[in-house]
Amino acid sequence: MIIYPAIDLKDGACVRLLRGEMSQATVFNTDPAEQARLFQSQGFEWLHLVDLNGAFEGKPVNGQAVERILGAVNIPVQLGGGIRDLKTIGMWLDKGVSRVILGTVALREPELVKEACKEFPGKVAVGIDAREGYVAVAGWAETSNIKALDLALKFEDCGVAAIIYTDINRDGAMGGVNVEATSDLAFHLTTPVIASGGVSSIDDLVALKKEEHTGIEGVICGRALYDGRIDPAAALELLSAAPVSGDAA
Repeated sequence: MIIYPAIDLKDGACVRLLRGEMSQATVFNTDPAEQARLFQSQGFEWLHLVDLNGAFEGKPVNGQAVERILGAVNIPVQLGGGIRDLKTIGMWLDKGVSRVILGTVALREPELVKEACKEFPGKVAVGIDAREGYVAVAGWAETSNIKALDLALKFEDCGVAAIIYTDINRDGAMGGVNVEATSDLAFHLTTPVIASGGVSSIDDLVALKKEEHTGIEGVICGRALYDGRIDPAAALELLSAAPVSGDAA
């Protein structure tokens, strides 16, 4: 299971939000590239980047910060936020992003996601952010009447690399990851699922690891890494171990 340290970009700085509220931002590093280098030096094998301003504005905003990160590390990077068309997808992949994350367009233009998967095989993930089980878009400013599973099922056969599932109410709140909802989603899909939102301790990683057999391939971790609640070495050792049977938990 892969652990993805999160670098959320707001106004050029590395921040964490509380439940997706832009007004509830804590700045952890004013130099995102430095933060990326630190994560690489700690042994992480991927980075998860989000252009928060871009998610709200529907176009890339923190592009310079992303490019500096890409120049600072040699581990793969996945990027979401404000990526709404094939041109932007191609632009980021050309610049060195390994995988783009499509969120808002996955709900509003599912055919675009399918087209992107054909044009850029293995390079497209779908971000499904849910509030009380229903998909939220546009930087979580709008909640739809579509359930997370129903949206995920639309992309089962088109080559999506992963579904990144975030429980918005848990995100940044240190209340624990929603293991039940994440494992239930993974169980119903053949597409791998990456858990996100609420990871607050090594115990959350243990709980997710026990559900790896359902199809949970990775977990995104933000605030708990920044404030020291999770030790990088311990997390990497735990998640790189052989899968744990759910029955043995």
